[in-house]
Amino acid sequence: MLSSGSHYPIFGPEIRCPHCRQVISALTLTDTYLCPRHGPFEADAKTQELMHLQSGRIWRLWDGEWYRQHTHPDGIRFEIHDALDRLYTQGYRATKVIIAQRYRDLFCAYLERNTPWRGSTDPQMLRLFGLPVEFSPPANTDERWDVINFDLEKEPGAPIRPPYFRMFD
Repeated sequence: MLSSGSHYPIFGPEIRCPHCRQVISALTLTDTYLCPRHGPFEADAKTQELMHLQSGRIWRLWDGEWYRQHTHPDGIRFEIHDALDRLYTQGYRATKVIIAQRYRDLFCAYLERNTPWRGSTDPQMLRLFGLPVEFSPPANTDERWDVINFDLEKEPGAPIRPPYFRMFD
């Protein structure tokens, strides 16, 4: 006899839609969740991923939150800019951006450098929206970096000169 949990995809009978955060239900006997606003999402038990069928966007779950898995640096840049804006409205300023190591090759060409030499790989010289950028440790030393995209170091207070409000200069 099958348990009732085996009739649902790997993430359980309900999840929060990665787009709108509304609780959505799994379709019985399938690996699909259906959001009335955003359409179907298909769960993959092998990869632990959730794919939006209409757009092909993929998310992975870490600590109860969905993280979109990006294929282009503009998606990550937009996500970081949005997080910086939320920090500002909460009374914080970012002091550093830490980007997942898996995006290093994809992202390096899009980072600002404080040196005229393009070959410099000094992490202190890399910047995004005026903030210093570092890359995370490898995912095999800290598994959250296999799912999450970035982290912001922050401190209380408003940004002195918020360069990251100029989004894609």
